[in-house]
Amino acid sequence: MLILGSYALIVALALSLYCLVAGIVGVAQRGEGPERLTETARRAGIAVWAFVALAAACLVTQAFQNDFTNAYILHHSNRDLPIAYKFAVLWSGQEGSLLFWALLLSTYGLVLRMQHRQDPRLFAFASIILAGVQSFFLLLVNFAAHPFGQVIGNIPQDGNGLNPLLQYPEMVIHPPMLYLGYVGFTVPFAFALAALIMRYPGEKWIAITRKWTLVTWGFLSIGIFLGSHWAYNVLGWGGYWGWDPVENASFLPWLTGTAFLHSVIMQEKRGMLKTWNMWLIFSTFLLSIFGTFLTRSGVISSVHAFAQSSIGDWFSIFIALVLAVCVFYYVKNRKDLKSEHQLQSLVSRESSFLFNNLLFVLACFTVLWGTMFPILSEWVQGTKVTVGPPFFNRVMIPIALVVLLLTAVGPLLAWGRTSVDSMRRNFFWPSVATLVLMVVLVILGVHPWESLSDFYALMTIGLSVLIAFTIFSEFYRGGRVISRHTGERLLPAMVQLTRRNTRRYGGYVVHFGVVLVMIGFAGTAFNKEVEQEVGYGDTIKVGAFTLINKSYTQDDNANFASEWAIVDVQKNGKYLTTLYPERRSYKASQQSATMVANYSTLASDLYLVYEGRNPTSGKPILKVHLNPLINWIWIGALILLAGTILTLVPNIQTSKLTAPVRAAVPAPAGD
Repeated sequence: MLILGSYALIVALALSLYCLVAGIVGVAQRGEGPERLTETARRAGIAVWAFVALAAACLVTQAFQNDFTNAYILHHSNRDLPIAYKFAVLWSGQEGSLLFWALLLSTYGLVLRMQHRQDPRLFAFASIILAGVQSFFLLLVNFAAHPFGQVIGNIPQDGNGLNPLLQYPEMVIHPPMLYLGYVGFTVPFAFALAALIMRYPGEKWIAITRKWTLVTWGFLSIGIFLGSHWAYNVLGWGGYWGWDPVENASFLPWLTGTAFLHSVIMQEKRGMLKTWNMWLIFSTFLLSIFGTFLTRSGVISSVHAFAQSSIGDWFSIFIALVLAVCVFYYVKNRKDLKSEHQLQSLVSRESSFLFNNLLFVLACFTVLWGTMFPILSEWVQGTKVTVGPPFFNRVMIPIALVVLLLTAVGPLLAWGRTSVDSMRRNFFWPSVATLVLMVVLVILGVHPWESLSDFYALMTIGLSVLIAFTIFSEFYRGGRVISRHTGERLLPAMVQLTRRNTRRYGGYVVHFGVVLVMIGFAGTAFNKEVEQEVGYGDTIKVGAFTLINKSYTQDDNANFASEWAIVDVQKNGKYLTTLYPERRSYKASQQSATMVANYSTLASDLYLVYEGRNPTSGKPILKVHLNPLINWIWIGALILLAGTILTLVPNIQTSKLTAPVRAAVPAPAGD
């Protein structure tokens, strides 16, 4: 398997380089001969997938066979590792994860090259750019991070084992989702750069890549949420986002990708922001590569990062090369990116998109600055100064609140210019309902004058509810028109409305998912935490809950030893459930991990951590977190995913509707 996997990677690199070189020669000339050369380049690109897949299959097979002659398998697997985590070995270490990146990239390339008949010349250029990126990663796995290195000397009987933090069900799917997002942005980047090189009509390449971008953005979004859920359930600190550098690295391309998905609507509708959109997608791809650089270079410390290595130099050179190519072709062809219209009014759909974009880019710059500040400070002062969560929260929360306001206002504004009467008609009832809710929250005990966290929580919930009301009003008004002219009930009419413009109304569903996520974030202001040593029968009180330690014990198996407590949970004197917080010590890796116990409701999460035993008394120490509203984050993530899928569904054909409906229902003001 070592030899087969190594040769497969060498052949894949040769094919990728041929696809790159032959493709460039083919598109640079015209005629029957060059067309045949371009076709062979396309087929070579398709063949890359088969050989990279073969190499990945070899590595996974070695993990299942416990083949510790492979140094990578020795360091990341062991005989008693559960079967599900044998697959996770592929992306658990540096060499394997880069091979996995190459596999996903070749898979995206396979799909792209199979669809080349949509626009052969544009797809040929995009295929060449993709081949350039493929060649870089295949160079890495062949020469800088080879996953088929052989163990020299005595072969150990067992491996070092998978990192305990990765031995959690979500880690079988979280990294693939995140990688599908990272890698997937290569495709819209390839089309954007190809269009710029060819001086291609902007709206056409955007239409071709819209679904690619949405799918990629959806994968990255779910990857981020799965990572947050993993951090919440595994790391045992009671939170889900700590502004860790590697967390930030995944957030950066998400911010610019989200900005691109919004601003590209202005280019499609009004022929505006062409240069802005081009650089947004360039930046998104570069930030995806930058995130991979941060994870592997060793320049930052993170629980998510791989070991320090010289591979960071490879990424630095690649990022610089890509940036140079983008700048060169932008300077050369920037005249083709002139806007066709100008902003007519600050109170318009265009202005809301523009301000929305500026805020997303400002947020991206803030996160990038805070993430890189320790490195920059060390370069300038010789001392590494760390920027922690207080900095990010102080800057990012106000930005997020303004984004929420624009999200509520934007859909109700018209293209070009919005009249005062229209604003009054659209915003009156949603604003009244929101103000009433905020007054109720103040009466219930949310006092924004007492603390900044209460103020932020009140504003977040208020603006989120305002968005929810505006979304509902959009569905209700359109559905009511269809209901009036077809005789259908309101709910089926709203479904009909959604099917006519899935992109627009799917976007509203995504926004509603964001509303629920933000409400979950607001709950952080009301978190409670208690840490206490408990013996048999001892109790801990937190909020309305009483926890009674019934017992504590320990166990042992082939993979790990563990100890845990048995804790009954009561609320207002009524028994609710029994929780089993646990701490494990993995034998192969000699590392420990926390298994959190949760009692979850829509109102709150009772989060229990076994901290270990007091060496003096022998009694366990438990930490209890009461986290209000946190489950709305995970519910919101699922709705966000559903909305993303809905935007990809084709619209219902207009001809299926009756003539009166076509005449009566106005075309949507915008997507």
